[in-house]
This record gives sequence, structure tokens and C-alpha cells, in this order.
Amino acid sequence: MPSYDRLGELLDPATTVLLTVECQQGVVGPDSALPELAEEARSSGALANVARLVAAAHEGGVQVIHAIAERRPDGRGASRNARLFRAAERLPVQQLSGTTAVRPAAPIEVAEEDFVVRRLHGLSPLQGTEVDALLRNLGCRTLIVTGVSANVAIPNAVFDAVNRGYTAVVPTDAIAGVPSDYTPAMIRHTLALVATVATTDEVLACVSRRRRTVRR
Repeated sequence: MPSYDRLGELLDPATTVLLTVECQQGVVGPDSALPELAEEARSSGALANVARLVAAAHEGGVQVIHAIAERRPDGRGASRNARLFRAAERLPVQQLSGTTAVRPAAPIEVAEEDFVVRRLHGLSPLQGTEVDALLRNLGCRTLIVTGVSANVAIPNAVFDAVNRGYTAVVPTDAIAGVPSDYTPAMIRHTLALVATVATTDEVLACVSRRRRTVRR
């Protein structure tokens, strides 16, 4: 874990953005297309921790971007070059544009100042989307990555962020994957090598300290 001072330096609200990845009803909600993942996200506390981080970001002046994965009803433009995509086409719950499945899931609250970025293809919330351009225009230097899944989208987002020159911060208890023992292994053996890992409480403490300092 990073030192408190080091983490605090990284989490300057003016240059920090919080990214939620696929925290949508059709993925982590009660009627998820992936019930095992949804159950893990909720029972582990990861989804609740994402909501805590979003609330603190709203209060502390940290920009929030919600990355949503969806597809058109006719499937046009969707990726089909991996087993994962082909399997998703057969799921009983589809992440169709304009449906409740692609709305951010409770208890996460979306504020008016948040960005909601939707992608129709690929595995990454950064590659091939407007997220990178938004981050640069916002003056982002540190990207906090949260959400699902630790199997695919989260490491993809972290790698893409690092490759583009951002510092990635991963709250270890605000991401989830399946099976449950896979997430800590991914964090220890992969994400910790390229990102700053911390707990949700550690991130919140730094954001809160920044907020108190600004108000004085």
C-alpha cells in the first residue's frame, strides 16, 4: 500500500478523475446478465464502495465518469472477434441501448456534472471511446479505476490508462471479479505492478483531507 502522503499527492481533486466501469443494472443489478458477477460485486461490498467513492467525489470536487457497455438492438457495430462477445449475444439479459440494463446501478448516484460514456464495441472503457479525450481536456493526471470486472475490463482500463500516461489508482475493495479469489490474485500479481493500489477507506481519507484543507 502507498504511504498516506504519497496517495494524498496523487489525489488532487483538480487533476483526479473517478471512473466507474460497467456498474450498470444489466451487469451488477438484481436482474443481471451475469448473476455470479453481480452477486460477487454486491456481497463483497465492492458495489457499495464504488457508491461511497462516487458520493465523496461529488462532495469533494472530483470529476466522475461512468463507463457503460451496451449494444444496439440490431447488433450493428458490436465486436464478435472473441468468445466473450459471442457468449454475450446469447445471454437472456441484453445490454441494449436505451433500456434499464444500461442505466447505472443502485446505490450509485449519477450527478448532473458526471459524464456517462457509452461504448458499442471492444473490451476497454478507454480504447476507442471519448474517455481519453475527456480526461485530457479535464487536465486529468490520476485516474481512479473502480467497478467490474477484475477479469477483463478493469485490467484493460488500467493498462490503457498507464499506456496513455495517467497514474492509475485502484481501490482494491471497489472492484470485483469471479471467482472471488481471482480478484486478490489479479491485484497482487498484475495490477499492483502498474497501478497504485489502496483501500476505499484510504482513498476516502485522502479526499476528505483535501476537502478540509480547501475549506480552511
